[in-house]
Amino acid sequence: MNFSIPEYILAIDPYKPGKPLAELEREYGVRSSIKLASNENPLGPSPKAIQAIQTCLQSLHRYPEGSGYALVAKLARKLALAPENIVLGNGSDEIIGMLTRALLKPQDEAILPQPSFLMYAIMVRSVGAAPVFVPLDDRLSIDLDAMASRVTPATRMIFLCNPNNPTGTIFSAETFEKFLGRLPLEVIVVVDEAYIEFVTDPQCARGTDYLNADRAVVTLRTFSKAYGLAGLRIGYGIMPTALSGILHRIRQPFNASSPAQAGAVAALNDEAFLHKTIRLVHEGLGYLSESLDRLGIAHFPTQSNFFLIDVQRDADDVFKQMLAEGVIVRSMTAYGYPHYIRINVGLREENERFVKALAKVLEKCEN
Repeated sequence: MNFSIPEYILAIDPYKPGKPLAELEREYGVRSSIKLASNENPLGPSPKAIQAIQTCLQSLHRYPEGSGYALVAKLARKLALAPENIVLGNGSDEIIGMLTRALLKPQDEAILPQPSFLMYAIMVRSVGAAPVFVPLDDRLSIDLDAMASRVTPATRMIFLCNPNNPTGTIFSAETFEKFLGRLPLEVIVVVDEAYIEFVTDPQCARGTDYLNADRAVVTLRTFSKAYGLAGLRIGYGIMPTALSGILHRIRQPFNASSPAQAGAVAALNDEAFLHKTIRLVHEGLGYLSESLDRLGIAHFPTQSNFFLIDVQRDADDVFKQMLAEGVIVRSMTAYGYPHYIRINVGLREENERFVKALAKVLEKCEN
């Protein structure tokens, strides 16, 4: 077939998600494998969310509530916002896509940290705009000064991830405010806070504090991580009403499914389960950090539920050897870190299994 495909679409490298457990077990013939590659909640969803989803299944022949009334109202009360400030998405990825489709056109520029979440560049390129990549600083943190210095008359949008994926580093409110002060008013700043629930540093900037700033600041959040609803694909954006009105012009009318809406409302109501998740993650980070220190394996501090490990050899090779041990990790080669892997905290027994498997693989590589 002879399709006429724009060059900017052909130039996109497809996003490669973490390997599914079922695929690993089929390929390697292993059982009881574990996955620590996609920053998921090892506890799964709240039992209250599961119950709400099961109840919702009786009405699957009905279209979802198009406005997401109950979920939007719950979020508005929780965050002390107007419902008009909230746009639901099929995961926060969809909000990124709406923003780029509505606000960027060919030859526009969007400034992105590098490395960061790969979908920013994919969505920017999908509309013919140009991503402008700015390397992280020597502490693996987003370099806001360097990003501000790259603004040109063509700049329309800036994407930030706080904490950043894949490094787990944050930027402070003080640094962020100085950064905003350097930007032209017409530049839209998108702050992706997919991991904000895990942050312990009180200095961390929060995009919602700047909803009423002079310029448009959009905050992205998700139920995929701390709330354990990754399989339902539900996220949301917080933004000025003038901007949410634009996104609602192009939003699919039923983009948030009924089970996703019901599960998200129930998850928000179960604060005890959220706190249990956060405690598990912080305890797991402590255990993994101490274990890797004991083994002499370099790793980096984090404000999220994942962290980077410097394996000091080909990360793709380590990834493949870990698969043979029944452990899925994430190679950072696609992020520009060919000697690093990223893992998220699992259950205690999963963390212990990971440490043993990594020690075995790295020892094998040395012999």
